[in-house]
Amino acid sequence: MAVVTERSSTRPPYQAYATIVGVFAGGLALAGGLARALGRDPRDHSWLDLATLSIASFKAARTIVRDDVTSFIREPFVEGEPLHAEDERPVQTGGMEQAIGELVTCSRCVGTWAAAGLATAQLLAPRFGRTLTWTLAGAGLNDFLQAGFAALRNRANELEERAEA
Repeated sequence: MAVVTERSSTRPPYQAYATIVGVFAGGLALAGGLARALGRDPRDHSWLDLATLSIASFKAARTIVRDDVTSFIREPFVEGEPLHAEDERPVQTGGMEQAIGELVTCSRCVGTWAAAGLATAQLLAPRFGRTLTWTLAGAGLNDFLQAGFAALRNRANELEERAEA
């Protein structure tokens, strides 16, 4: 969840939260109904599908919540500099804009929606859904490898500097 530094004098937007949860649950129910009508069974997915979906959801969430290229998604719902995700905070309108702002600044929240969207895409449009999911998963693994490489390089440089001193 997004951290709000000062207490808003407005009541949290509970009605907007309920609407968002209703849209989420209704969307999943609709996707499940369509999958059943099309004869697609989510039980056919394996542990590898779950692992791939998990990494893809992580990457999608981080991209939406943090990257400059997706600032246009967050911009209507946040205050602060939309090109610098760490400076963004949800608008304090007390309405749907605030609730969506809280959603799009929370990587765990967006990750849940991303997982639902990717899983639905895999059920309803398997080729597209699998391609999208595996592409995002590959990008997510790339992020981990890049971070690991940078950490190893920094550690090696530190050890080299100590040896020279």
